[in-house]
Amino acid sequence: MHKRIEDRYEHTADGLVIVDVAARRVEDLYEDFDKTAPYHKKDLDEDLASYLTECVREIGQVDFVIRFMFECYPSEEFMLRVRTSVHKFFIYQRELEIGAMNKMLRTAATLLVIGIIILGLSLWVNNLLAVDGTPSFLKTVFAEGLTIVAWVSVWEALATFLLNWPQHLFLIKLFRKIAEAPVQFQPSSEPRSGVSDAPAES
Repeated sequence: MHKRIEDRYEHTADGLVIVDVAARRVEDLYEDFDKTAPYHKKDLDEDLASYLTECVREIGQVDFVIRFMFECYPSEEFMLRVRTSVHKFFIYQRELEIGAMNKMLRTAATLLVIGIIILGLSLWVNNLLAVDGTPSFLKTVFAEGLTIVAWVSVWEALATFLLNWPQHLFLIKLFRKIAEAPVQFQPSSEPRSGVSDAPAES
């Protein structure tokens, strides 16, 4: 199955998967809400960022290059801007994901500590009730409620960590891989086989 997915993409002469991006001009790669910002500070177009992310997610651990194709071959200055933009954008996405993961870990740790504290309290209350002999209905309900709340908090902490941590870690690695990928250029009028003669830089 994985081999068939790779076959959907072109490859360089040395076997790297080519993730192609076709656009009419360089400006089409960026969001246009801030027209005064320099290109290296602009966000990449949302559809472009999503496309690159999904392509790299699809090909898995295979090494790849990103190849931009424009109607007119860009100048060295514009090629440098695009490379810088791709690198900085996905490094920023990685930093955001690290922040989200750290927030998730703090939440899970807080829930775990709260659960342990409430569990200790419930054990203490249940011990007091055992000494009383025949506690009232309300006291029994209160003690059982503390135990349930404690285990729910502990379970929520474990579920938050086990379900979310792998996904955050995966995206952190994915964004770094895209940020460090070689970026190449080719006029859209040229044949799409092989690799562009433009020098590749990460």
